[in-house]
Amino acid sequence: MIRLRAITTMVRRRRVALVVLAILATALIAMRLWPRPPLSQSVPVSTAVYDQHGRLLRLTTATDQRYRLWVPLDQVSPTLIDAVLLHEDAWFRRHPGFNPISLTRGAWSTYVSRDARIGGSTITMQLARLHWRLDTRNARGKLVQILRAVQLEACYSKDDILEAYLNLAPYGGNIEGVAAASLIYFRKPVAQLTLSEALALAVLPQAPSRRGKLSARDDAGATYLGAGLEAARARLYKRWREERGSDPAQDALLQLPLRLRSPQELPFKAPHLVDRVLAERSWHPLAGPDLDTTLDARLQRLLEERVRNHLQRERDRGLRNATAMLVDTRDMGVRALVGSADYFDPGIDGQVNGSAGKRSPGSTLKPFIYALALDQGVLHPATVLRDVPTAFGPYTPENFDGRFLGPVTATDALVRSRNIPAVGVAAQLTQPSFYEFLRRAGISDLASKDHYGLALVLGGGEVTMEELARLYAMLGNDGRMRSLRWRVNDPQEMGTALLSPEAAFITRDMLRQNPRPDAGAFTTTGMPPVYWKTGTSWGFRDAWSAGLVGPYALIVWLGNFDGSSNPALIGVEAAAPLFFDIVDGLQAAGVNLAEPPRQWPLNLKRVQICRASGDLPNAYCPQRGETWFIPGKSPIRISRVHRAVAIDRASGRVACGPFDPQTMRTEVFEFWPSDLARVFAQAGIPRRRPPPGSDCAEAQSWLGSPPQITSPYRATRYTLRLSHPEQVELDLAATVDADVSRLYWFVDDSYIGNAEPGATLSWNPERAGHFRLLVVDDHGRQDEREIDVALVQ
Repeated sequence: MIRLRAITTMVRRRRVALVVLAILATALIAMRLWPRPPLSQSVPVSTAVYDQHGRLLRLTTATDQRYRLWVPLDQVSPTLIDAVLLHEDAWFRRHPGFNPISLTRGAWSTYVSRDARIGGSTITMQLARLHWRLDTRNARGKLVQILRAVQLEACYSKDDILEAYLNLAPYGGNIEGVAAASLIYFRKPVAQLTLSEALALAVLPQAPSRRGKLSARDDAGATYLGAGLEAARARLYKRWREERGSDPAQDALLQLPLRLRSPQELPFKAPHLVDRVLAERSWHPLAGPDLDTTLDARLQRLLEERVRNHLQRERDRGLRNATAMLVDTRDMGVRALVGSADYFDPGIDGQVNGSAGKRSPGSTLKPFIYALALDQGVLHPATVLRDVPTAFGPYTPENFDGRFLGPVTATDALVRSRNIPAVGVAAQLTQPSFYEFLRRAGISDLASKDHYGLALVLGGGEVTMEELARLYAMLGNDGRMRSLRWRVNDPQEMGTALLSPEAAFITRDMLRQNPRPDAGAFTTTGMPPVYWKTGTSWGFRDAWSAGLVGPYALIVWLGNFDGSSNPALIGVEAAAPLFFDIVDGLQAAGVNLAEPPRQWPLNLKRVQICRASGDLPNAYCPQRGETWFIPGKSPIRISRVHRAVAIDRASGRVACGPFDPQTMRTEVFEFWPSDLARVFAQAGIPRRRPPPGSDCAEAQSWLGSPPQITSPYRATRYTLRLSHPEQVELDLAATVDADVSRLYWFVDDSYIGNAEPGATLSWNPERAGHFRLLVVDDHGRQDEREIDVALVQ
């Protein structure tokens, strides 16, 4: 009976023990499975910024001013993991968070025998101290550390604990974690560490302030492992050999000095671009550690060197600051950005990013005026435009050089940056106008359309370098406007079509004919085509050069961030040399400048034109050429400059009446409009003007051009003051064909007078109201214009 009771009691005790064990196991499993934040959640991290090839540009400190990068365990070198476990905690995978044997040995050595101060802490205990910032220098603190270690083991897996420890362990100074230590000391990811480097990092956390000291070992000032760290690494390698065997190759490598770099040697490259991407990212203390940009560090260095060398050459002219940007049009990635000449020069406000500042673009926007005109059928590349004194309402533009060239082709007007033809072309643009085009292109902060008027053509508005880079990249992308990409993971857009591929192609071809400023002293053999344009702002405040070379859009600016002027700030003299210095540098560096694939074939044809007029040649045109033509868009006109006049063989005078080949011969003369003829005469350029009498009724007057009213201005309101009605005197003027000898003026069908070509007729309105002005030449050709005269006190 007694034996039966004992057996029963034993069974009951075992059942209770099993129940307790089951409860404990359930509790442990519940604790492990219960959702909880990862150990990385409360840890602020640094940001490592790389170029597109993985080269480090900058490593920032975390919000607590420490270098710390959190890296997953599977991205840590297995060699480093094995070295850390061997050195720190060989029983890590087996103990419950603390190791009684290690603690006992440490306590005996530290407090009893006093042979050496040994902590006895496991990796889990060290993580508990780091995670909760425990003071473990006394018995109570040690007990709390052990309990916290058990808590960690209960809540997290061994891999979670090991990952957290490797990312929080101290590595000297303000460096924490193996990822930051590997990047700072060895300039490589932690996954790529060699055995020699892994052993050095494995022994460093136990005494980073002592073992992590660096000492100069050579004349160049290179730094290597300190003596304490070297000795600790050698002891660990001895244990490594005991466990894994000897390797002669590794033995030899461990005998070599190990170079360490310091945080002061961290790169600080492309500061303006890095500042920009850091400011734009969705920032919070737990943001991802890596930021991969589209920048190419090699191209960045090239642009910085070229900018620095150019400014050194131009220092005597007072040029101290410049900005440059290189964009790959294929993916719109920003490959290089020089935001100022010197980031650390406060004298030029070097930390200001000039590429983001609004500046007057000068003439750099003119290519887009001509591109729109090509699309809207206003002109083709050989269309002859008038570079003559012209008023557009109250706006009277002038050329930069103060001169007038007379007739110029659209290509020459663009290449030579003539202002008056550009304004005249812009005045004809509709749907969209030039202002509407810029709005669609994303040019920000534009005032109202009426604020600029036609002055927008000549740089009256303001753009940033980034916006200008997008515009020129659009020309390289067949007229599709796309956003700039600063980070590798930025999406690539299809873009919005703002120009036709045909207009973009022709505009590039027009810009290609712009000779480089040093063309006389430089051979262009083997050079890729460069499509480029310069710009100079009013008051000599900004000098620009912008264009395409191969797959790249390159924008260069020189000036002062404070807006101060300098007569040397002329685009072709200050910016263009730097632009081509960079182009030459790209080619010398072996950068692939081959033209990127573009849309082909296009809806284009080559047509014959008369060089003098740019129109289709008539039978009398002596010089002919070819130009690009967009079927269905480009203007189609027959040239009317060269005309045949019948001359009496006996008298040599103009012969009117039916042509008689026995008594008459024909000669070809140039019939230029009066404003162009006046420019020719002022410039001393001989023209074969038609003889007197060539305006007889039978002289093919149908070939002539109608007059064009130039005054009063279109879309202008004039005021009539009751106190001084005599002050409202309007000048009536018009340009006429070369065969015109008299103009007749009418107001509301009432004749008011006549004038010779080139002369003005004065008219005093007798009342306020709406008037229709009509001018008729002596061949019956006419033009008209409506004006308003207001009555004011």
